[in-house]
Amino acid sequence: MKCEIAPSVLSFPHGEIQPRVAELVAAGASLIHLDVMDGQFVPPITFGDGLAASLRSIPGIRLEAHLMTVTPDRHFEAFVKSGCFRVIFHAEATAHSHRLIQTLHGMGVQAGIAINPGTSVAAVREVLHLADHCLIMTVNPGWGGQAMIREALDKVRKVRAMRPDIEIQVDGGIDATTLPLAREAGANLFVVGSHLLAYNSLAEAAQTLNKLCQ
Repeated sequence: MKCEIAPSVLSFPHGEIQPRVAELVAAGASLIHLDVMDGQFVPPITFGDGLAASLRSIPGIRLEAHLMTVTPDRHFEAFVKSGCFRVIFHAEATAHSHRLIQTLHGMGVQAGIAINPGTSVAAVREVLHLADHCLIMTVNPGWGGQAMIREALDKVRKVRAMRPDIEIQVDGGIDATTLPLAREAGANLFVVGSHLLAYNSLAEAAQTLNKLCQ
């Protein structure tokens, strides 16, 4: 199972997102994570499918949309059409996770299901066999720059034990110190946001963090 970072664009000024993403992809970080927030599921509002559409022309890019929205299924079609190969919704946002996974598969894309730090793994247990991907939030969603809630790594271990072959992604507080801890717990995909700016360049960040995945 491939281990790689998934840079988030959340920390970039909106006017600089495209060139910065192009730099990351050129440096080998081709999986780009789009944090979509609606101001209801979490307080901030970020961006919509138009951003995904504007990035899809970058050679080699792979886009995934993380929908932190109260009605995620209303946005599935837009993000699929904009070029996302995977769409991730929150278990807390729906009573019908099974149906939403089926809907995404019917659209020809991968289905990811996410849970917040305060949500038990039991919330996804019954649909893990259907999902392609499980995202474990390691901070409370909404803002970048938070420290990892390390207790959340216990959920990674539980999900890995339940479904050894599923893609497990962690999101929040990922840096050069915490990435190896998350990998040891069983994660193979790592969303990196504000930590990208701690390096001399985004290319250096991508190369340094991807080495930790090898």
